[in-house]
Amino acid sequence: MKIASIIGTRPQFIKYGALSKELQKAHSDILIHTGQHYDYQMNSVFFEQLGISEPDYNLGVGSGTHDFQVAEMLKGISDIFRAHNPDMIMLYGDTNSTLAGALAAVQLHIKAAHVEAGLRGFDKSTVEEVNRVVADYCSDLLFCPTQTAVLNLRRENITRGVYLTGDVMVDELNLSKEIAEKSYILENLGLTDRQYLLVTVHRSFNTDNRQSLENIVTALKALGEMGENIVFPVHPRTEKILKDFRLYDGLRERCRLLEPQGYFEFLKLMNHAKKILTDSGGVQKEAYILRVPCITFRENTEWVETVEDGWNILVGTDVNKIIKTARSNELSNKYFNYFGTGACKKIAQIIDKEEAALSG
Repeated sequence: MKIASIIGTRPQFIKYGALSKELQKAHSDILIHTGQHYDYQMNSVFFEQLGISEPDYNLGVGSGTHDFQVAEMLKGISDIFRAHNPDMIMLYGDTNSTLAGALAAVQLHIKAAHVEAGLRGFDKSTVEEVNRVVADYCSDLLFCPTQTAVLNLRRENITRGVYLTGDVMVDELNLSKEIAEKSYILENLGLTDRQYLLVTVHRSFNTDNRQSLENIVTALKALGEMGENIVFPVHPRTEKILKDFRLYDGLRERCRLLEPQGYFEFLKLMNHAKKILTDSGGVQKEAYILRVPCITFRENTEWVETVEDGWNILVGTDVNKIIKTARSNELSNKYFNYFGTGACKKIAQIIDKEEAALSG
């Protein structure tokens, strides 16, 4: 089977890196990189560390408004689909790249498979929620990471082609932890195990809202003044906005601001942090898998299991809540393997059966 895979962001590189190793055993692969993440630390270093071959196509869309990105991606992806006529499209997650790939597949009547199907935060004011819902409705095969995701689809009367596979990022995480531990990132930064807070911020509902971003910065500065060691790899877009809002220099005085890290380096930083503060969906999930407490700068999350088990606390951008939860010593002792193992093999087996059905 000829499969076209659509990726464009760091989390998608990780998911594709894990799953492609299984799919390429029996299927040909056309890799389309939309260029949504494009500089070395957000892009090429992941290809190198995860052993991903250079993409067959790089659309080079770059940053921009939601409508600009989706329009440019949709045009480029559609042209490639017409040229290669793939049998199936692989979609990953909930980004603009996911949405564009889903729309192109529907318009050209090509089967689509969605990895991380069924996730819901139930907040359609966020771009990611709309992207994932549309991708699910456009897909023929829906690979759900959790039972909750399966139930979400069932409530929306989507039952055909739905499979509970577990989460593909678990496979990559398990494969990479041992390699990550060989990194010298902690020694290079003078960090001690469980003695620092790790921070990421990149979601537009936080970065594009000045008050929200100011609240996060105020809380981080206060925590720094209280003696917390804060390590903050800054997304390039977030860095630009912090500087535009004149928040960067004040934050740098109280926090260790870093450039974005490679997969192995960031994995080691997560694995040894005292707590992780983030607005990333993927980081919430990885923190849970690594059993590191997480504080999330959001009012809702698609990874509800992490909240229910007490490993993840939603604080929005309330300054007092951020400070209080970051300083709290309460730890959850509950843990359940919601995200499974072996998702990549399960997905590959399902696609093999799909090919057999088509050829039969």
